[in-house]
Formats: sequence, C-alpha cells, structure tokens
Amino acid sequence: MEPTRPFQIPPLPITVRVIVRDWLNANSIVLLQPGHNVVVDTGYSSHAYQTLALLRLQEHLGDEPVQLVVNTHCHSDHMGGNALLARTYGCPVAVPEGEGRLIREWDTRALWLDYADQHAERFAVDEELVAGSRYGWGGLSWEAIAAPGHDMGALVFYCEAERLLISGDALWENGFGVVLPDQPGALEAARGTLDRIAALGVSLVIPGHGQPFTGITSALDRCYQRVEAFKADSARMARHALKVMLMFTLLERRRLPLSTLSGYLDSVPVYREYNRAYLGLAPGALAEMLVNELQRAGAVARNAEFLMPVVGNA
Repeated sequence: MEPTRPFQIPPLPITVRVIVRDWLNANSIVLLQPGHNVVVDTGYSSHAYQTLALLRLQEHLGDEPVQLVVNTHCHSDHMGGNALLARTYGCPVAVPEGEGRLIREWDTRALWLDYADQHAERFAVDEELVAGSRYGWGGLSWEAIAAPGHDMGALVFYCEAERLLISGDALWENGFGVVLPDQPGALEAARGTLDRIAALGVSLVIPGHGQPFTGITSALDRCYQRVEAFKADSARMARHALKVMLMFTLLERRRLPLSTLSGYLDSVPVYREYNRAYLGLAPGALAEMLVNELQRAGAVARNAEFLMPVVGNA
C-alpha cells in the first residue's frame, strides 16, 4: 500500500484531513463531521482498495463510516474508488451538475475512459452539486465554484472562513490538469477559472495532485504563463496532452513494450485523432517523439525492451 505523506505547515482545520497520493491517484480529502463524514475524490480504480485502506487509518477515518462521496470532477483518477466506497459504506455519491448526465449514460469518450485507455468502475449518481451553492462538510461551509477548463463540468470548493480551497485539477502548485486542444473554448475557460480563484483571497490550496501549498500568486502566475504558451501553439498543446496521457498509462501499467508502442498509440483514439489533427506523424515517429520528450524531461526511462516511468518525476 502506498504511504500517506503528511504535511505540517500550515495547519489545517482539525476536521480536514488530506491523503496525498501520486499522479495516478488524485488526493483524497476527508471532511470529518459526526454522522456526515465526506470524502472528496477517490483515486484510480486499480487502487480502489488502497484508497479504502488509507481511509481506514486511524489518522483519517479509522472505524468511522463514509456518509458521502464527492467528486471535484469525473476523470478516472478522481472517481475510481467511488463504486467500492458506495458498496462498502452504503453511501451516496455526489458529482458536479455538469457531469451527472455523463455518468448516468457512462459516456466513455467524454469521461476520457476508453478514449484514452483509462478505466473506472461504473457507479450511480445520487446527488448533483451546483455551482454557487453552499455545502456543510466537516463542520465548515464550502461554496461550489464552477472551474471549467481541464474538465468543463468541474467544480472547486472554497471555505471562506478558513480561506481554504479544494482545487481538484483546476490549480496545482506548478500547473493545472491537461486541457484538450479540440475542446472549443476550454483554454479560455481555464484562464477564467484561474481569474475566479485569484479573486477569492485563498491562503491554502489542497490540490488534486501534490502537497497542499501556499504561495497562491506564484502558482497562478505559472498557470497563466502556461495558458499563454498553449494559446500560441496548438501543436505544443496537443503534444503535452499526449505526453500526459502516456505517462498516466505508464504509471498504471508500470512499463510498456517499446516494440509495440507505436501500434498501441495508433489503437487508442486520443493519440490517433490528435496526431492526425495536429502533428501529422507516422505512428512510429509519434512514439519516438513522445518518448524522447518525456526522457529529456526525466519522466521516463527505457532499456532495450521497455519504457518505464521515473516515478519521482511523474
């Protein structure tokens, strides 16, 4: 089981616990309240039992039940444990209003599942969360704020009293979740989300990936620079999206055979379609470009047979 990574400074409210995960599993946030314990985001499906085991650690829930599962958005690394937690605890699942139809219809393309060779166990939606509404979780009041861009239906949750933001993939310390270049208006929507966060007066962010952080202004500046870079170069944006997708698959599988990589990429819709629309490379050239760029970034290693993630840099 992957270890939890506690952090000490700055302190969180006593009812807020953060399980910092990795880049395959989104962080899980536990909001403690007698009779109404809430878990925000549940990791990837292949690690669902790890998520459950981490929640049962004494410093998180211990023997206490989960009464509600919440998602910031419905990508595989955030909703993969939903079905298991719902079965285990008999608890409802709440997703953003913009995602409810996709889950009910199990739209595997819009949810980036088979479209990107990702997986999640199907679950039922019991409640839809609405931007502008307030929710009482962990003895605190949280405002749901629309956060389109990485996911056009995503929400972030802001506790004004604590100046605390649960940001999902809308804002990390060094970036934000991948924005797909073929989604009309998504990049401008991501910039608008950053503007909304900048106006809140946040002092501490609990991101979907990485440690909770302060230094909000610097993080936002880095994100604005990325938006401008992508706006200027759609091919760069497409390459980035495909590298992110490939790294995700490597983290799940631990290695991919180099001999079949080009065929694999050509078999998965997101690689095939983005290559055709933005890059125009032969499958072998696409594979070599992605591997070379990831290797230069220190994110992957390869030997004669396999491509493997360098976990510390993923």
